[in-house]
Amino acid sequence: MRNIVQLYITDLKRIVTNWAALIIILALIALPSLYAWFNIQASWDPYGNTKGIPVAITNEDAGTQLQGQKVNVGDLIVQSLKKNKKLGWTFVDKKKALDMVKHGDAYASILIPKDFSKKMTSILEENPEKPVITYTVNEKINAIAPKITSTGATGIVQQISEEFIKTVSKTIFSIFNELGIELEKDLPDIKNMKNLIFRLENDIPRINQIVNTALNDINTAGELETKVRNNLPIIKNVANKGVQLTNELSDFINKNKEAVQNIIPIIKGNIDQLRELADTKSQIQSILQNYQNNPDEANAALSEINTRLNRGVVVIDYTTGLLEKLNAQSDQKRLSIFINQLTKLKSDLQSEIALNNQIITSKTVADNVKKRLDDVSNLASSKIADIHANFESQYVPAIRRTMDDGMVVLEGTKKVLTDAQNSMPDVERILQDASKGISTGKQTIVKLKKDLPTVEKKIREIAHRIREFDKKADINEIIRFLKHNVNKESEFLKNPILLKEHKLFPIPNYGSGMTPFFTTLSLWVGAMLLISLLTVEVENDQLKSYQVYFGRLFTFLTIAILQSLIATLGDMYLLHTYVADKPWFVLFGVVNSIIFMVMVYTFVSVFGNVGKALGIVLLVLQISGSGGTFPIQVAPRFFQLINPYLPFTYSISLMREATGGILWDIVQKDVIILSIFLIVSVFIGVTLKKFINQASEKMIKKVKESGLIH
Repeated sequence: MRNIVQLYITDLKRIVTNWAALIIILALIALPSLYAWFNIQASWDPYGNTKGIPVAITNEDAGTQLQGQKVNVGDLIVQSLKKNKKLGWTFVDKKKALDMVKHGDAYASILIPKDFSKKMTSILEENPEKPVITYTVNEKINAIAPKITSTGATGIVQQISEEFIKTVSKTIFSIFNELGIELEKDLPDIKNMKNLIFRLENDIPRINQIVNTALNDINTAGELETKVRNNLPIIKNVANKGVQLTNELSDFINKNKEAVQNIIPIIKGNIDQLRELADTKSQIQSILQNYQNNPDEANAALSEINTRLNRGVVVIDYTTGLLEKLNAQSDQKRLSIFINQLTKLKSDLQSEIALNNQIITSKTVADNVKKRLDDVSNLASSKIADIHANFESQYVPAIRRTMDDGMVVLEGTKKVLTDAQNSMPDVERILQDASKGISTGKQTIVKLKKDLPTVEKKIREIAHRIREFDKKADINEIIRFLKHNVNKESEFLKNPILLKEHKLFPIPNYGSGMTPFFTTLSLWVGAMLLISLLTVEVENDQLKSYQVYFGRLFTFLTIAILQSLIATLGDMYLLHTYVADKPWFVLFGVVNSIIFMVMVYTFVSVFGNVGKALGIVLLVLQISGSGGTFPIQVAPRFFQLINPYLPFTYSISLMREATGGILWDIVQKDVIILSIFLIVSVFIGVTLKKFINQASEKMIKKVKESGLIH
């Protein structure tokens, strides 16, 4: 260990005491930083300074007419581009634009053709055509510029599309707005129409029934009309005879008025017979009081009373029958009250007979039966008294007026039959017209019945569609939608989706984003410079191979650490690159520099000039395979395969964590893998240096004799 430290101290003294060596060492310390700084500064904001990239614009749009107004979309594009500073727009003719692109005076050209406006507005026609913008690019001038100009061309197309969508949608929504207002006005009529459709659908069975009934009725009417027409002579004969008959009846009634008047005494005699039944009330009460003394005698008395009551029922039936015949002759039905009283009296007499029979059969008088019999007999006696008392004052005048009504009816019948006789000619004419009308009506109804299934199907389809529409949408909601703000709706369709960007680990500029890559690359380049200018060998045969390895390694590591400190601190404080965690950025830079130096030093210390070649090859592979510039996923398959095995992959990742914001699990993974590279390199240097150096000693001596390779 002492020899290793002594060798390290000796190297430092030689550097400090030899001004020429000191200058070279200082240059080697600073050069890698310059490499990183120049590249970072050159790529600081490449996409923010595109206004100097020339793009030739040619507008040949002839315009078009739209609803009587001239429209020229090409002119609108040119006006918009003149305000746009994203690229260096140059407005020239077609020939000049092509010449500029060919000779590199413009990276690309955009041609707006003559029919651009016409095709833009063809959306209003039956067969719309998409307009075309011709984009011409010269890709041999620069690899990146065509991508930038292509983005500019795409931006123009997008801008035109947005404005076109905004204009068209504004027009459409204006129409929708007017339609919504009209729909709102007509909403009551729409609802009434909908209800009418539903009512028609519900009434379809009844309509079918009505049509069928109408068809049956008109067939019946036709048959009836035929029968009436065929029987018209008979009807005329009946009418003539009816008039003659009424005349004869009138004479008969006038001749027999006195005979009809005899009905009143007959009815009065019947009422008088009923009056005799009023005393049955007291007789029944007397019988019931002495019933227990001699039941057989009492039953015989009750049987006699029932016989009288049955005769009264017969008298009532005869009287009511007579009165009903008289009452039928008058529309006034004046005798109905009298008939009803007699009918109720009959019911009471029958109830009284039934109770008497119950006593006779049971040979006992129950209290409830006695009470019911008292009530019925009292009620019957009261009704008989009322009928008898009112007969002369009320019922006799009613009977007489009823007979007079019969004469009036007879006279009316006579008049009707006379009028019928006189109307027979008119009836014949009406029947002829009816025959024609029935024939026409039948044809109409038959046609209606034939068309009704089609109408029914259409009504049901419309009703079904209305119900399906009601399930999916509310017309009030549709009206509210149609009446939305036109400008807001068109602006929404112009940009229907807003991108809300959330930068998880924000880095403000492209240069800061590329700092991890260029700084890592400069540290490897710094290690290669040291190996190229400083020797790894020591002219001391007394030292062992591992002592030479570690003694000279510490010298290289000291210079490498200084390279890292200048590079990382310069990034932050000279270029002002964005770094989220500055101390860790410096520390991670030192770690990377140590690992790179150990690896490159080991290559050269063990393999000599072959080791230098290995360092250069590994540098080239790492530039493309580490994912430092483009994502490794877009690189060819070979570089994706070697990516996990390159130290740059983890060194750049480590520097990015400090730049954007540290996730310690990523840092831990990167440090562990880089430590593996370090351990493997040291192991190779300690174990293989002696054997490989001895094996290649003759070859190295022979190479030096050429005078070309040291």
